[in-house]
Amino acid sequence: MRAAGTTPGEARDRSAPAGEAGDRSAPAGEAGDRSASAGEAGDRSAPLRPGPVLAPDFFARPVVEVARELVGCVVEVEGVSGTIVETEAYHQSEPACHAFAGLTPRTRTLFGPPGRAYVYRSYGIHAMLNAVCEPEGTGAAVLIRALEPRHGLESMRERRGLERLEDLCSGPGKLCQALGIGLDLDGTDLATGPIRIHAGDPRPRAQSARIGITRAAELPWRFSERASRFVSRPRPPA
Repeated sequence: MRAAGTTPGEARDRSAPAGEAGDRSAPAGEAGDRSASAGEAGDRSAPLRPGPVLAPDFFARPVVEVARELVGCVVEVEGVSGTIVETEAYHQSEPACHAFAGLTPRTRTLFGPPGRAYVYRSYGIHAMLNAVCEPEGTGAAVLIRALEPRHGLESMRERRGLERLEDLCSGPGKLCQALGIGLDLDGTDLATGPIRIHAGDPRPRAQSARIGITRAAELPWRFSERASRFVSRPRPPA
């Protein structure tokens, strides 16, 4: 959520949920599709079917806690899905969050019910997916920063215009392009809407400082799957 230095309603933030800078490399888990060719990834230990959809109560908790536990969960849009391997937390109390500017037409979703999608545009080009957290009235969200592709690889490749598996969803703008997520999905319910977030399997996690921002950059609110080759760059310390 990157609000950093922007005026209310401005969209300068790049990849944070309601925040500042963003994935500068973006054009825009359980893992991948079991039909992928050998050496392609994801399927490792992932079951064919994701777990149950996460209820709003999952998100109605401290945003940092939710960001940590979302690693290993699955984002699915009409059969195209990937396992979350990287997240960042943003909260109204810190200036990298869009909600830091207060309630505006742009941030209304952030202050709404937990378990909704907050989708905004970065650089005027790339959509960014965030999950709204904490009780209604608090501005907080988790930026979904990277996925390990799971199902619908051909659709992802067609949308991205790329073949290499690691390039499909390794950034917040990239994953939105790969899954077909646009601004029209802002405010939709993550349990019943087009974007669903399913329970997954716990994965070894690393915690580090958020990236692509200049304000509150010291906060260690970036969570990622250890040693995953699908996280965005710069990769977290080993």
